[in-house]
Amino acid sequence: MDAPRFIRDVGEEDFEAEVIRRSEETPVVLDCWAPWCGPCRVLTPILERLATQHAGDFILAKLDIDTAPALAQGLGIRSIPAVIGFRDGRIVAEFLGAQPEPVVREFVARLLPTQADRLTRQADERAAAGERDAAEALLRQALELEARNPRALLALARLLGERDASAEALDLLDRIVDGEHLEGEAQRLAAELRTHPATTAEVESLQRRVAEAPDDLGARLELGRALAARNEYPAALEMLLSVVKRDPAFADDAARKLMLDIFALLGSDDPLTQRYRGELARALYR
Repeated sequence: MDAPRFIRDVGEEDFEAEVIRRSEETPVVLDCWAPWCGPCRVLTPILERLATQHAGDFILAKLDIDTAPALAQGLGIRSIPAVIGFRDGRIVAEFLGAQPEPVVREFVARLLPTQADRLTRQADERAAAGERDAAEALLRQALELEARNPRALLALARLLGERDASAEALDLLDRIVDGEHLEGEAQRLAAELRTHPATTAEVESLQRRVAEAPDDLGARLELGRALAARNEYPAALEMLLSVVKRDPAFADDAARKLMLDIFALLGSDDPLTQRYRGELARALYR
């Protein structure tokens, strides 16, 4: 691989693509410098040497702040040289000043993919090729090395969910701790697994049960669950809300929890979410 592929100049026009988006696949080290900066002329060659040695394990993006003042301001750059590490589309580390090479090496090492990360990447490629058993084996190997690797946990949970092993998948998703960049994605997958169980009761028979016994909250709850599994979210939310209105604590708050799962699937901006979130609040706090 030649140097221009992993050492590049960036500016305001391509920053989003070459730094933010690219860091979702490969770590990016952003070197913020200017031609008049003496310490920059000391630091930049160290970064370039490390980028060459690692041959694509990370991308070195060089930003001349004189040509992109608005971007530099947005990044909070007040002095240079400033080095910022990006992974998964976000800032994960940074330092100021012309640090000695051992310090820079340690900084870069913290950004590089771990062996578990590499195994997870291989698993993604196998899964994309339809080799799901091989992908699962690689992901389990990754988690033996790094039990809380969020990408491996999420990827394995997806595979398990596809073959209806929802209980184990949900257990894996619970291990993605608060604050992780993939937490939102994990919550959406968990909501999907809970609202789309492997087997569901017949909607028509449950509708008859509810019609015959309007006060049967168990039937109403199961009907709401079955409707959600068929992606009939307006009817599901209405049925689940009827349970909450009658007994908010019924079946360990199951109706409320399922409504929250549907909100997670639809997204906060969806009109159904906005409508029924308000309805749910009124039912709970009337």
